[in-house]
Amino acid sequence: MPADSDELSVVFSALADPTRRAILARLAEGPATVNEIAEPFAMTLPAVSKHLKVLERAGLVSRERRAQWRPCRLEAGPLRAATEFLSRYRFFWEGS
Repeated sequence: MPADSDELSVVFSALADPTRRAILARLAEGPATVNEIAEPFAMTLPAVSKHLKVLERAGLVSRERRAQWRPCRLEAGPLRAATEFLSRYRFFWEGS
């Protein structure tokens, strides 16, 4: 299996969870801390952090360190790869 297919599998696996998709939607609005990301969810900060780690492993999120503030950012590259993969099948869903 080519390396990019493995990366694509990790991306699609990360996107399979609705909480992680909601986190990405939040980060599409701009960088946010874990506390800011966790606000709308009825879950603990460690649970949100676990979701963020999955997104980081998939390359969908990055974290930086600015003194005591550690903002998370959306990384679009893996989404582009997933979109390119899906666009190969556009003919099938548009033709149905």
